[in-house]
Amino acid sequence: MDRIADLLLDAICVVDAQGIFQYISPAGEGIFGYAPAEMLGRRMTDFIAPFDQERTLNAARQVMSGQPHLHFENCYVRKDGSLVHLMWSARWSEIDQRRYAVARDVSALKQAEATQAALMAIAETAHAQADVQEMLAEVHRIVAALMPTPCFKVLLQDLPLGGWQQPCFVSGPEGVPDDAGPQAPADRLVCEAMLAEGAPMLLMPDAMQHRPEAWRAVFNPGWVAWLGLPLSTAAGHVGALILKRGPGDEVWSDRERAVLQYASTQIATAIERQQLLARLQHMAQFDALTGLPNRYLLHDRMVGALARAERAGGHLSVLFLDLDHFKQVNDTLGHKAGDRLLQEVARRLRDCVRETDTVARIGGDEFVVLLESIHERAHAVQVADKIRAALQQPITIGQHTLQITPSIGAAHFPDHGITTDQLMAQADDAMYHAKRAGRQQVVAH
Repeated sequence: MDRIADLLLDAICVVDAQGIFQYISPAGEGIFGYAPAEMLGRRMTDFIAPFDQERTLNAARQVMSGQPHLHFENCYVRKDGSLVHLMWSARWSEIDQRRYAVARDVSALKQAEATQAALMAIAETAHAQADVQEMLAEVHRIVAALMPTPCFKVLLQDLPLGGWQQPCFVSGPEGVPDDAGPQAPADRLVCEAMLAEGAPMLLMPDAMQHRPEAWRAVFNPGWVAWLGLPLSTAAGHVGALILKRGPGDEVWSDRERAVLQYASTQIATAIERQQLLARLQHMAQFDALTGLPNRYLLHDRMVGALARAERAGGHLSVLFLDLDHFKQVNDTLGHKAGDRLLQEVARRLRDCVRETDTVARIGGDEFVVLLESIHERAHAVQVADKIRAALQQPITIGQHTLQITPSIGAAHFPDHGITTDQLMAQADDAMYHAKRAGRQQVVAH
């Protein structure tokens, strides 16, 4: 029988009614990790993974009741402690009072199925999850279920300023110092070198001797392997995925690196999409020239402010500003000078109000200031006078020194209206009264 069994890659096993191995073919050593002689005379439960024991015993009872069991799957623990996924076909011999079974190692198949499921889950998460932090946490959970992941960090480039932002996601073992921030030299070196090469980077202790002394000086010896993957899209790099492994962990296999490469691509695409949405949202709500809220965001903030004031029985004011003779600046100095003037006006307006107030540009040379939680109408007039004084200070544009004045109209809740349209109309009307009164005025209804 052994001569025939030697030809088979599957293991043939014979177990008695008490679940004790009576025979294991030579192929069993390659599957179980034990020589057949080491398993003979021992119960099969000695080798079954704890989480599969009860289910396996139930299946064995079914086989012994006369029901052949085909394609039953469970996990055994190999001699080295690793798990092997097995598929069994078994039947019971009433005459011999033995179970005859064939075990096939399906670990590679299970691993492939798990990998495919993980890839699909990563893609679905990256596509469906709107919150970047939650998306990264879920991707990390999926990856960690597939491979040891003691340290998983995502860093994003700070494109306007250069360099790196604070890590937008960090997951590491407790008790290990967090050395993944933009101030951490090791991560910075890995990220910059990796993105310069445009390819993943694997760092091992024996390879550090070929790196400059600066590298060897900053690397944490608690990690014995570093893997950096660029977060790349068609438009360029958005950041980096950094993984680390400690003593006792194996280096990433080709399969694991393929999964991580796929994950990095999906993460990069998701982050790029979120950044694009954020830019579009900003463009929809803020003035491109001055960076101030536009009329749409102003409307939303006014609705919220009115609701809060009504609930609290409070007051708020709206100041409507128009720059006097602004058209002359455009006509004489050009639109670039006019744009720079508007930017300086926006800066000075922001400096005149509290952080809780809103300064908006609603078009051309028209600005609106929303003052929340004021105690009396006189406070709004004081702010308007402060704004008028600030804008009257000379403004240097290139070689020209300009002096601009505003006409300001004020309206108050609830005296002049209880809706955004009513208050805006009243403030606008007051501003035109200021214009007709000779400009450079503050008029409050």
